[in-house]
Amino acid sequence: MGKNYKPGELELENILNQAWLARQANFAQNIAFNIPSRTLAVSVTGSKCALNCSHCAGVYLQAMVPLDKALNNNNKQDKEIHSYLVSGGSNHRGRVPLMENLEKLNELAKQGPLNLHTGLVTEDEARKLAEVASAVSFDLVGDDDTIAEVYGLTASVEDYLASYRALQKYTRVVPHLCIGLNRGRFKGEYEALHFLRKEKVEAISMIIFRPTADTLFGNCQPPPPDEVAYFMASARLMFPRTPLYLGCMRPGGQYREVVDVYAVKAGFNKIVLPSPAARKEATMRGLSINTSEECCSL
Repeated sequence: MGKNYKPGELELENILNQAWLARQANFAQNIAFNIPSRTLAVSVTGSKCALNCSHCAGVYLQAMVPLDKALNNNNKQDKEIHSYLVSGGSNHRGRVPLMENLEKLNELAKQGPLNLHTGLVTEDEARKLAEVASAVSFDLVGDDDTIAEVYGLTASVEDYLASYRALQKYTRVVPHLCIGLNRGRFKGEYEALHFLRKEKVEAISMIIFRPTADTLFGNCQPPPPDEVAYFMASARLMFPRTPLYLGCMRPGGQYREVVDVYAVKAGFNKIVLPSPAARKEATMRGLSINTSEECCSL
């Protein structure tokens, strides 16, 4: 199933019920809500990105702190920081220049745990990056056309899987799946789940395409919430014992209210920046709430 699937109301209710039962059978009665105020988002390239991806165009890099500034842990705000999400713009090969900054990353790691957002890597790079990483967030794409249309890369799904496998050999990796990455449409998301069933997986984090101004996909719509819900429930049934996270990148407003409730119903273990509706749903279902101020992958 690689395309948008529009479930009927009864079908959606049934699969959500099955997903909830799977969660009940395999996990304790609690859910984690993360407000990552103590994790600083750091960019090793500042606001620069060679790819200018269709969904991002470097917009999100602008809100990140340059690496050199993060190393100067002098002001009061920095003293509240306990960990770091380290990312940056990619080069034309889909690689974030972390290796070129390895010495500085070693210094940053002395200040707190690092979650590295790597992009594509070689096995040698994976081994060296594991020496400074407490965790790695890795964007996994399950469709060659999406890789080309979104990132503008000639890379393939196999290239992404090879990088994932290399990283898994040396450190804890949380694969990230962006639902609706290709213009808000499903194209490769279900395939990515099938690929992961054959791999070592400690947790899966899902984010949702968010239309962003000043990008090529800025006028596209996010995937319909019911289709997202069906996908999330399918993931729970495919991975009944694997922690599932709903990450911070997703549309806001009423859309978030609806999707967050679906995540609880689908048996997710962790939600970042949960909506009030998600809190209410979790409480109603008898889940105890654990809170964290760190990045969800740490």
